[in-house]
Amino acid sequence: MSAGRFQVRKAGADDFEAQDRFVLAHGEGTVFHRPHWGRAVARQFGHPQEDLLAFEGEELVGLLPLSLCRGLGGSRALISVPYGVYGGGLEIQAGAGAALQLAALEGAQSRGLARLELRSRETPSGTDVGQEGASVSPLTSELYCGFRNELPSTVDQVLGTIPKKARADVRRARDKLGLVLDEGPWYLPDLVTLFQANKQALGSPALPLSWFERLLTDLQPGVKIHVVRQGSQILSAVMSFIYRDELHAYYSGTLPGADREFKASSFMYCALQEWAIERGFRIFDFGRSRAGSGAADFKRRQGFEARSLSYTYFLVKDKGLPSMNPSNPKTAPLRKLWTKLPAGVAVRMGGLASRFLP
Repeated sequence: MSAGRFQVRKAGADDFEAQDRFVLAHGEGTVFHRPHWGRAVARQFGHPQEDLLAFEGEELVGLLPLSLCRGLGGSRALISVPYGVYGGGLEIQAGAGAALQLAALEGAQSRGLARLELRSRETPSGTDVGQEGASVSPLTSELYCGFRNELPSTVDQVLGTIPKKARADVRRARDKLGLVLDEGPWYLPDLVTLFQANKQALGSPALPLSWFERLLTDLQPGVKIHVVRQGSQILSAVMSFIYRDELHAYYSGTLPGADREFKASSFMYCALQEWAIERGFRIFDFGRSRAGSGAADFKRRQGFEARSLSYTYFLVKDKGLPSMNPSNPKTAPLRKLWTKLPAGVAVRMGGLASRFLP
């Protein structure tokens, strides 16, 4: 399709390598923009990958990663990107991003989808007009905030970036309690067990083991699994993604009581930053959390500043923003029920439900 001076089309299998090179070369690219992420989502959850590319002549000048996701109740939406923190378009020619948004919105309208959802770091500029000139004003949500710091130049400087109380917790965990950081893909089952138990305690469905296995396979060598242990006892674990000179600490889990008794999480993220510096990383990305949540407060206490993530929604059939999240008080009864399920039942049901909660 033509959008001004740009030609916009859906990406095909032959575009995979060119897409990846484009993302890796772009200053705003992320691990979630890489075509590997959308492919993993399609293979695991059955959400078709529908990335859009913008060309000026023969040159690739813009990319919008998209997946067609089915939600609860059977509604469908184009999301950039599902199961990820960051998304939205990338451009190297002004106007290419707006052309991609317009093409995606027109596609959502013509197919009768619920919405187009862009999980961008910043509110994208451009498209307010949909198909046949119909105005579609984007809505933004600041439900989530992101946490992202530039790493100090040496390992010895990491403790100095952490506020005083958390710094004391880390020193005690390391010097008095003997906690150590270990790394290896064989810790995947430990990570998933802790992650799923923590999610159930919060009343939320957890992603299945097979998703983590797929990421470990499809994104290699850019996936690392670390654990914190005291002797042979594993107290906490985290799956991180490597992207250029950035380390993204993403999925994690902690043994019940381990933060209260051992400050395992404080130690883990300090030690993980030190590990990253030793390997030449420049940025530590602590992912997103709901604004005002306990997780957001924890990240602030580790020395990270919250930055609002203005996710953008172009509503087509939807009447309002997605509300299936713990901030919605209407979900409280369901979350309370979820905490009371037998662990095995919660894991199985969570694996099924997670497909519809992208």
